[in-house]
Parts: sequence; structure tokens; C-alpha cells
Amino acid sequence: MDRAPIFKFRLYVAGDAQNSVQAKANLHSLCETHLAERYEIEVIDVLREQKRALEDSVFMTPTLVKLAPESPRRIVGTLSQTADVLLALGLAPLDVHER
Repeated sequence: MDRAPIFKFRLYVAGDAQNSVQAKANLHSLCETHLAERYEIEVIDVLREQKRALEDSVFMTPTLVKLAPESPRRIVGTLSQTADVLLALGLAPLDVHER
């Protein structure tokens, strides 16, 4: 029996900035809706881990990095355009009219 892949994400945020709070909420909502029980999210606060952000070449927040499955992808922004985010992550939206 094939197991569905686990999606691994790393979200870089800047403390409690409004756009960072929005990105976290939007990512959690997207994952619960489209990837229920098939995702892991690591949140990196660049205000606390500046060196790591620089090492990972993150210069803007919020930045989402899809680490797995397949090749890494990056998205910058609040992740509010669900259909566009799903497309950028290589996931087909459940409803094409969701835009």
C-alpha cells in the first residue's frame, strides 16, 4: 500500500509582524484543508535567528520553503491567495473556482 507523502515546510517570519501572523495562519489553514495529517511545519523567527536566515538565503519575510517532497520551492508573502500558493507548491487546488 502506497503512503501519501509528508509535506515539510519551513516558514520564516519576523516576530509578530502582521504579515508574519497572517502567513502562519494561512499556512496552517491551507495545510489542514489540503494536506490533513500529511504535513510538518517549522517556523523560524528571523529576529531571533538572524544567522540562520542569512545562511538559508532568506532576505524577506514571510518566506515559505517547501522542503519535501520533491524539489524545494519558495514563496514570499502572506500566502493569502490559496489557489496560487497551491499551484506554486505543485499541488492541484481542490476547486478550480477557489480563486
